[in-house]
Amino acid sequence: MHEQTSVVSAWVRRFAPIIRQGGAVLDLASGSGRHSRLLAASGYSVEAVDRDAEALTHLRAVAGISVRVADLEHGHWPYAGRRFDGIVVTNYLHRSLLPLIEGALVEGGVLIYETFMIGNERLGRPSNPDYLLRPQELLEVAAAGGLRVVAYEEGEVAFPKPAVIQRVCAIRDDKQDSCPVLPHPDCIGP
Repeated sequence: MHEQTSVVSAWVRRFAPIIRQGGAVLDLASGSGRHSRLLAASGYSVEAVDRDAEALTHLRAVAGISVRVADLEHGHWPYAGRRFDGIVVTNYLHRSLLPLIEGALVEGGVLIYETFMIGNERLGRPSNPDYLLRPQELLEVAAAGGLRVVAYEEGEVAFPKPAVIQRVCAIRDDKQDSCPVLPHPDCIGP
């Protein structure tokens, strides 16, 4: 389940430049493609995937974007054997995909992930715990996937709407010898 908005995530905008210039980027559960458009305009080769064919319609004519209609939750993983320089996921959570997402990053590939967490139920949708991250869950996911955390935040935000979110930017670093770096406590928050 994911929620649509037309506002580009400041988190995605902030960390997209660390993806290899001109690299291949997967915008997972892209919806109408707000991040696909940003990434393509920045020179990346973008694949936008979503189960909503209608939402993807307007992306078909955008230079630098290819689209794929796929039900990621009930179908097969359409990216077996493919690797990306960057993967962007916002406002979407399907836990069984997390290891597949991490596995689809090349060495040095960047994961930019931002979605809702527990506490959001008091502010609106989503409220189903199946679609809400547990505290520090994205940190645990990054560590389990062998990713090096560049930045992490969790907490309540007011923009683009009141929500409780969690976000991470992490890099596949198969050569790392230590645990992911945890953020400084002063960096936690919106």
